[in-house]
Amino acid sequence: MQYSNTLEFEVTGEYGLFSDPVMRVGGEKCSYQIPTYEALKGIISSVYWKPTIVWYVDRVRVMNQIRTEVKGIRPIRYNDASANDLAYYTYLKDCRYQVQVHFEWNLNRPELEGDRNEHKHYQMAKRMIEKGGRRDVFLGTRECQGYVEPCVMGSGKGAYDALEQLSFGLMYHGITYADEAYSEDTKDQMTASFWFPTMKNGYIVFPRPEDCPMHKEVGEIKAKRFSEADGNFIGLKEFGEVN
Repeated sequence: MQYSNTLEFEVTGEYGLFSDPVMRVGGEKCSYQIPTYEALKGIISSVYWKPTIVWYVDRVRVMNQIRTEVKGIRPIRYNDASANDLAYYTYLKDCRYQVQVHFEWNLNRPELEGDRNEHKHYQMAKRMIEKGGRRDVFLGTRECQGYVEPCVMGSGKGAYDALEQLSFGLMYHGITYADEAYSEDTKDQMTASFWFPTMKNGYIVFPRPEDCPMHKEVGEIKAKRFSEADGNFIGLKEFGEVN
């Protein structure tokens, strides 16, 4: 589905590591074969983020063949920060993806209603994609540096254009935090979502978090509020955003 504020970009990187957060506590890590919704949302958030908006990842196109590479890593020991362990991490190799996203207003932040200017945020996000992002981009984990540039979704030849369908089984989708709650059940909660992705001719269409078939409450969390009383919100009038 095409939205009025749809943006498209290509992200590349020598390595990628997309995994369930449970696997990142300690020990050896193994990447999913495809990027997670949460990782792609993190990429566009690194490019351009404002608390006024919520990014939604609509679809991703896998451009390069899915390959893996195993590396020997010496991470800090989980129960002893003064020592190291030896572990093997399985990374994706030569990653390249075309991504389509759009944003919607964060209705959990009525204090930022005066900042809801779609044209402004769209143009700023577009410029940030052209410049490679405001912050560093990572493909799943910090050691996997990524690079962003504009693209036209569907342009170029992809490795799986001729593959009719490929399913990946149960997969972690992402986490919904309290400031992006979409229902009464997700208010003041951190909620993990899971789904069953299928790639068709190289494309994977993502459901919205609320449309995932499985959800799990991870724990309670309070959304940060912006207010002049708390000293973390100057007010839009001083920036000329509202009259």
